[in-house]
Amino acid sequence: MNFRRKPYLTAAVSAVLTVSLLAGCGSNNASEGSTASGSPAANGDKPFKGKTLSVYIGSNSTSEYIRSQLPEFEEATGMKVDFQVFANEQLSQKLSVQMTAGSATPDVFTIRPLEETKLFEKNGWLQPLNDYASKDAAFDLADFSESSLSSATANGNLIGIPMLTEQQILYYRKDLLKEAGIEVPKTLDELKAAAEKLNDPDKGIYGFVARGQKGALVTQLSSFVFSEGGDFQNGDKATLNTPEFIKASALYVDLLKNYGPPGVLNMGWPQAMGVFAQGKAAFFTDTSTVYPNATDPDKSTIADQVGFAPFPSGSSGAKPYNITAWALSMNSQSKSKDEAWAFIQWVTGKDMVKKLQLHGTPGARTSVWNDPEGEAGFPQGYIPVIQESVKTAIGHDRPQVIKVGEARDVISEIIIKGLVGEDITAAAEKANVEFQKIIDNEKAK
Repeated sequence: MNFRRKPYLTAAVSAVLTVSLLAGCGSNNASEGSTASGSPAANGDKPFKGKTLSVYIGSNSTSEYIRSQLPEFEEATGMKVDFQVFANEQLSQKLSVQMTAGSATPDVFTIRPLEETKLFEKNGWLQPLNDYASKDAAFDLADFSESSLSSATANGNLIGIPMLTEQQILYYRKDLLKEAGIEVPKTLDELKAAAEKLNDPDKGIYGFVARGQKGALVTQLSSFVFSEGGDFQNGDKATLNTPEFIKASALYVDLLKNYGPPGVLNMGWPQAMGVFAQGKAAFFTDTSTVYPNATDPDKSTIADQVGFAPFPSGSSGAKPYNITAWALSMNSQSKSKDEAWAFIQWVTGKDMVKKLQLHGTPGARTSVWNDPEGEAGFPQGYIPVIQESVKTAIGHDRPQVIKVGEARDVISEIIIKGLVGEDITAAAEKANVEFQKIIDNEKAK
């Protein structure tokens, strides 16, 4: 990587962003100077006046909020931002095409680290951000949770700054547990016992629901596996046939098969959440970010009875995933890297993360999670669960290979075979062989 940096530019940007933006006093008395060079020295407190930055970002409510705040950033820095929003798959395809061609644009873009890091990093498309972040004291990289940074790190290179994080948590029906005199499960054994006790199909109540759909189920299986001491792989060695992985898989199958609703094989998160939100399941485990579907009275019949709890402990403790779902990255071919860092710094700085969190976007900064004001955008009882989850979390929720989708299909076959009554151990042995082939093939290229 040709990694060069101009410290004086960062100092100027930091001054603009931390003084003008964070203090809310964007200057109207800028000493604008020459606009020809766009340099900080020439443009006073609008260090990038005359420059244009190209930004591609995935379509969601977060991107629209950032768009609404752009005038403030442009006023403070002097640069214009060409802000383009794409659907997720469209963005991934567009980036791949432009990066393959060696394009210098976009300068900044969002990536889904656990889906795209391996490919993008291997091809040298991502600018390492280690120096930008670690040498900028005002940015405070240490404020980000370790597991969120782990999700956005490859081969020691920080390839993106976390924007949106997700944790696997346990949702439950407060009324059902209270009526049955059951405490909120703290272990996986307690979860199974509670699901069994509350399972009453004749009354339309199932003890447990989660994803059972091919591919999709793997991310939710991951926290079961981690909490039993397993993982998908150990470096370049597939570990789907370990006792830990098989034990976790057997429990996941047991919960879905014996206490889940009919049709779980076709359930991704929307369908599984739908069962829970309609009051037909006592427990539901999935990502923390889908909670509005359970707590919004317009979408849920049990909105006032939804409880949140950390993912239960297995034999190796509670190890839910805490992953960076979206990160902001810099194009390694960008001709405007200091401008690009200024934008990344602004979006992922404490002030904007707090604003986004109030808007309902869960970020990765510990200080914001610990700030009482940061709780305003979330339901009661939700924040402590996230804070607890992050402490022992794992920074991935899927196999760490380039062909993530293919690997997820292979791994999910273990659960699907179990749900249709086949031997889980035999299925794990077969899946392990197939997953090892994927790892080996990628390593050989």
